[in-house]
Amino acid sequence: MEIVYLYDIHAKNKKEFNRTKRMFYYYLNQLALKKDYWKTKSALCVSPKLEASLDLFFKRFKGFVKVYKIYSESIEDFL
Repeated sequence: MEIVYLYDIHAKNKKEFNRTKRMFYYYLNQLALKKDYWKTKSALCVSPKLEASLDLFFKRFKGFVKVYKIYSESIEDFL
């Protein structure tokens, strides 16, 4: 089983967007995801053992990042 997170950063203006984006990717790189995830520009695919840490991560950006979470048996199901 895989968990796919689709996310989109929202902001009122360009300055707020850039600030949020910098913070988002800084803290994303601080997480221990190096080997256990697949990432594109606006999607993450992780194993279920990382669900709690990513839920907590996305909660930090509530109001600035819109997130959708999908449970899938494999990444091929999603595509």
